Amino acid sequence: MAETQQNGIHIRPFRSEDRQAWEPLWQGYLTFYKTSLTPEVTETTWQRLLDQAEPMHGLAAVLDGSVVGIVHYLYHRSTWTVGNYCYLQDLFTSEEARGRGVGRALIEAVYEKAQADGASRVYWLTHETNTSAQALYEKVAARSGFIQYRKVF
Repeated sequence: MAETQQNGIHIRPFRSEDRQAWEPLWQGYLTFYKTSLTPEVTETTWQRLLDQAEPMHGLAAVLDGSVVGIVHYLYHRSTWTVGNYCYLQDLFTSEEARGRGVGRALIEAVYEKAQADGASRVYWLTHETNTSAQALYEKVAARSGFIQYRKVF
C-alpha cells in the first residue's frame, strides 16, 4: 500500500520496528473490550501482520512522529461475490489522538486498499455500548442491520 497523509496524519503499513508502539495500542484495544490474550496469540498476531503471505494486514497512523492508531483487516471469500470481502477487525487510537481524525483516516485507508485489491465491501463490528465509535461509523458507512451470533470453543 502506498503511504497516505491526511490532515497531518500519516497512514502506512506496519514495519517490524513498530512492535513497541503497536503493542500498547493493541493491549489498550483488548482492555477496552475487557479481554486479554496470551503472549503467544499476541506474538502470532504481530507476525501475521508482517507476513506478506498472510491475508491479515495492519496499518499504523503516525501523528507528530508517533504511532497513535492501529487498524487490522483481513480478506476472505464470500458465497455472494467473486471477489473477496474485507473485514476490518480491530481499530484503536490512543487517548490523546481521539477527536483528531485518526480513526477516520485509518478506515479510509482500509477502504482505499480494499478497493485497490478488488474487494467488494469493507465491513466491521462494534459493541452496542461503543457509542463514541458509532458516532464516527455512522458518518463513514451504513449500518447493515445484521445481528451477530457466536459460539466460542
